[in-house]
Amino acid sequence: MASVSLQHIKKVYDNKVEVVHDFNLEIKDKEFVVFVGPSGCGKSTTLRMIAGLEDITGGTLKINDRVVNDVEPKDRDIAMVFQNYALYPHITVYENMAFPLRLRKMDKEEVHRRVCEAADILGITEYLARKPKALSGGQRQRVAIGRAIVRDPAVFLMDEPLSNLDAKLRNQMRAEIILLRKRIDTTFIYVTHDQTEAMTLGDRIVIMKDGYIQQVGTPQEVFDTPKNLFVAGFIGSPQMNFLQAKLIKNGGEYAVSVQGITVPLEKKHSEILNKKGVGSKDITLGVRPEHTTVRFNDPTNAIESTITVNEMMGSELHLHVATAAGDQVILRLPTVDLTDQTRASLTAGNKLYFNFPSKVMHLFDNETTDSLLFV
Repeated sequence: MASVSLQHIKKVYDNKVEVVHDFNLEIKDKEFVVFVGPSGCGKSTTLRMIAGLEDITGGTLKINDRVVNDVEPKDRDIAMVFQNYALYPHITVYENMAFPLRLRKMDKEEVHRRVCEAADILGITEYLARKPKALSGGQRQRVAIGRAIVRDPAVFLMDEPLSNLDAKLRNQMRAEIILLRKRIDTTFIYVTHDQTEAMTLGDRIVIMKDGYIQQVGTPQEVFDTPKNLFVAGFIGSPQMNFLQAKLIKNGGEYAVSVQGITVPLEKKHSEILNKKGVGSKDITLGVRPEHTTVRFNDPTNAIESTITVNEMMGSELHLHVATAAGDQVILRLPTVDLTDQTRASLTAGNKLYFNFPSKVMHLFDNETTDSLLFV
């Protein structure tokens, strides 16, 4: 088991392009940390530097308080699971899993014990005599994970291990990784571009953009209190709605005016803004689709909008609407209590109204894009 410390890590390629900037993170022993962000944000490069597959341009990397910047990958006591499985096609599952142990000249009986134990954990015992080409994508990924498990590493590194699987299998494997983590109880560093994976797997999430860390926190923290506009839009599905609004200060109290309605802020939010010395100003208002209330005939203290698209998701509808000010908004509407008449009325071109309570509002500075409520 191990802690991992990244201090002022950066990566600059030969063409002078810096892809990871001043990356600082302390990962505790047995913690499951997820690096998440869009393609090209530097998350996989950072993982490969931890693995020793990429040279570190600057900064200090420690595993268990040991500086490993110049230590060979095989000597770092890590195991990595790749996106493309990286299995040897000409040998059996058993031999694929045993291969790293044979390289260590491990005793034959110990090799057998470890392979069988890992196969049992992953439910692939019946496939040990097969070759990879005879397995499905999910089974191959289990073999790749098993090959990492047998090494009993201090740190598990996983680079988008589920991205090649279909949606149903991804959900199943995600649940299996959660169970696997409980059984082997070691340090995990996991890379994904899928925020659902990040939210369900991680003890903490590291959200990256353009080589910079945007926010580090628990799944609940980054969902409830995003640090800036990028994090707010990246975490959550469907993504947060953004509307142009006006923050109004009246004495020590604040309210938000948006498209004809005024919503007073809660006392705790006004206290934060007062401490920061925030005055009246134009802002970006963020509201998650699930936090809106839809009305069909009552415009009182609500924003008028026109339906553009109705997406049927089964248990709920995702209504894409356009406001009079031109903002595009997504509203989530549960289907369980909808009458046939109401469903029929939710077609493109028809009007409806929506509002939201003050406690679910997120306020962002138009210039810095930082959250005004983040402390």
